[in-house]
Amino acid sequence: MEKIDLNYKIVLVTGSSGFIGSFLCERLLNEFEGIKVIGIDNMNDYYDINLKKSRLNKLGKYNTFKFIEGSIADKELIDKIFEENNINIVINLAAQAGVRYSIENPDTYIESNIIGFYNILEACRHNSIEHLVYASSSSVYGANIKIPFSVDDKADNPVSLYAATKRSNELMAHSYSKLYNIPSTGLRFFTVYGPAGRPDMAYFGFTNKLINGETIKIFNYGNCKRDFTYIDDLIEGVLRVIQGAPKKKTGADGLPTPPHNIYNIGNSNPENLLDFVSILQEELIRVGLLPKDYDFEAHKELVPMQPGDVPITYADITPLERDYGFKPTTSLKDGLRKFVEWYKEFYID
Repeated sequence: MEKIDLNYKIVLVTGSSGFIGSFLCERLLNEFEGIKVIGIDNMNDYYDINLKKSRLNKLGKYNTFKFIEGSIADKELIDKIFEENNINIVINLAAQAGVRYSIENPDTYIESNIIGFYNILEACRHNSIEHLVYASSSSVYGANIKIPFSVDDKADNPVSLYAATKRSNELMAHSYSKLYNIPSTGLRFFTVYGPAGRPDMAYFGFTNKLINGETIKIFNYGNCKRDFTYIDDLIEGVLRVIQGAPKKKTGADGLPTPPHNIYNIGNSNPENLLDFVSILQEELIRVGLLPKDYDFEAHKELVPMQPGDVPITYADITPLERDYGFKPTTSLKDGLRKFVEWYKEFYID
């Protein structure tokens, strides 16, 4: 690994008003001296725009944070950002997320996840970038039946367009690393959750419905497991990766060996969805958002698997632990407790 000192660096974070992007920007601004963070986000209405604005407002208190509203699919804008700023590090988190949404709205995935990422790669190619770190997804494993999921497993059978675009990102980054010697690292995120998270995620939707007395649907008749990763753990892992870029090397053919790595970043401890919902319910009762005698059985419905979904996600994070010393520390109960407390403060109090 090539160590990178983030002090006094200029860092571009795409998707900066998103869940992961906003938390990452805050950590960068708090922990590194003289760092300048440039954030870009298109502020679309895929979910509650007020949530995005509240995240952005928190970042607005830092005078070394600069926000640009726009899309990474706008090549002219991306080129201008790179031309006007001596950017050292790029963290690409901007993407159209969501498996089910990709079935109904494929155009937005091609625009953001393919064209947008291409624009980022081209800008890195024409500028001296120390490290490109980009978000991939556990979705690339498709219906992989071998567990835990390893980065050595095949990932060429996606079951959604979203997954296909994320796998495409990995292949595109690899080729640009090979052709132009750009140090880059892809991170396959596993079900990230926590305060100020994405409302389209299951835990958020479950909370809304339970509070409103509605029935929640639990897919695959409850036989689903997810490797839930708490936001603080994930950000810690991302930060460590940013500061260690793959080394540039020359292969036996005299040409550059692509300085490109891929890692899983998850909790490495899959939880049954029914257990997850039980803990969530307990925490909602604890803070008074559900009555103590709440009848959970009457508000749940076990239903078949939905298109594009998979029964289990489970990250093998051995390489990340080996290379960066990363190990998640937040239990599911603690993580859901923090989410529920934030939810109550943000939406109810």
